[in-house]
Amino acid sequence: MILLGLGGNLPSRRFGPPQLTLQAALVALEERAIGVRRRSRWYRSRPVPDDGQPWFVNGVTELDTTLPPDELLAHVLEVEAAFGRIRRRRWAPRVIDLDILAYHEHNTWDARPPLTPILPHPRLHERAFVLAPLVELAPAWRHPVLGRTATELLEALPSGQFVAALEETEAEVPAPPVAGGLPAR
Repeated sequence: MILLGLGGNLPSRRFGPPQLTLQAALVALEERAIGVRRRSRWYRSRPVPDDGQPWFVNGVTELDTTLPPDELLAHVLEVEAAFGRIRRRRWAPRVIDLDILAYHEHNTWDARPPLTPILPHPRLHERAFVLAPLVELAPAWRHPVLGRTATELLEALPSGQFVAALEETEAEVPAPPVAGGLPAR
């Protein structure tokens, strides 16, 4: 299973709010012959770390491609650049963020050739904004290094991260709720 995480918290001049930008990015991937098999709902999430920037829209999609990981990464980075992604500093607000989360059973945590993505994503197991949509899409997906399912990883998270599913018709990230949502443990 090839999994891609999508996120953004700034509007795009061309596509508008983050959710519409991310949907357009999926179309751009398909135009590059990278199939989108299925995707989770969109989620809103508090920034990590929470430094006062706008809330994010996040989702996870399963891709269908025969491209090897390094070539897939090159295409993903090109799509980010075409959509206005500028990398200034870590954890900065962004129009779009596309991360290869997993590529079948590949594990490059210990050693990886140059220009090859770290697989599975080195922090996916720490982030509710990745795990909540991943559990929706593939609850039994097993982390190839940690050996735990997506559901087990989400349940093991400490409290404090907030994610909540968006309605498909919502284009803007709504204000955080006073109570409710899906606080990850």
